[in-house]
Amino acid sequence: MNETIAETEKSRLAKMIDHTLLSPTATKVQIERLCDEAAQNNFASVCVNPVWVKFCAEKLRETRVAVCTVIGFPLGADKTEVKTFAASSAVLDGADEIDMLINIGKAKEGDFDFVREEIEQVVRAAKSAGDADGKKILVKVILETCFLTDGEIEKCCIAAKSARADFVKTSTGFAAPKNEKGEPLPNGASVRHIALMRKTVGSEMGVKASGGIRTAQFARDLVEAGATRLGTSSGISIINGE
Repeated sequence: MNETIAETEKSRLAKMIDHTLLSPTATKVQIERLCDEAAQNNFASVCVNPVWVKFCAEKLRETRVAVCTVIGFPLGADKTEVKTFAASSAVLDGADEIDMLINIGKAKEGDFDFVREEIEQVVRAAKSAGDADGKKILVKVILETCFLTDGEIEKCCIAAKSARADFVKTSTGFAAPKNEKGEPLPNGASVRHIALMRKTVGSEMGVKASGGIRTAQFARDLVEAGATRLGTSSGISIINGE
């Protein structure tokens, strides 16, 4: 039986949700429905691939729903120059929020100076493009935590904070980590990683949980651990207590 949640909690959760559709097969009809659902449920944003930013910005122009897009997605392996151009281009198309993926290989090598400098460049490009249009742009930094040790997560969080990003974020939802035997390992958000990220960045930054968030109880657990945004394609069922 579905659990009924109080209207105050429903409203609170809705304002934390980035209503997400990042499938490569997404169609205009599906993106339009995503926007309609976000507006009807007062979600924080829609999160879409860059090709849909301009359409969503126009569709949501008379609402309070922000347009979020992804940069360097889903591998993080684009050149820094490509990420900065993509970020500024997305803002010019109407994006309000940029979710950028770090260079995971550089983090695994321990080159956190590179990680920080790349984030700085993307933050600068996105916010400069926003300033030119009188908009305050939020930049969220995706770590892809399933590939990182706790120590690497902490250092990436410190790099993102130093680079003046607005959020750190767990996952793309597209990673497929495996062990030495080729068996699948967990990916996506976890309460433990959210708590670690919140402890590392303190209260000055947002923390976004994403990847595998499908139930109201898991959403609550993540928020209790320190998440201030939830990236999910299951937002409607979550706010309805399912």
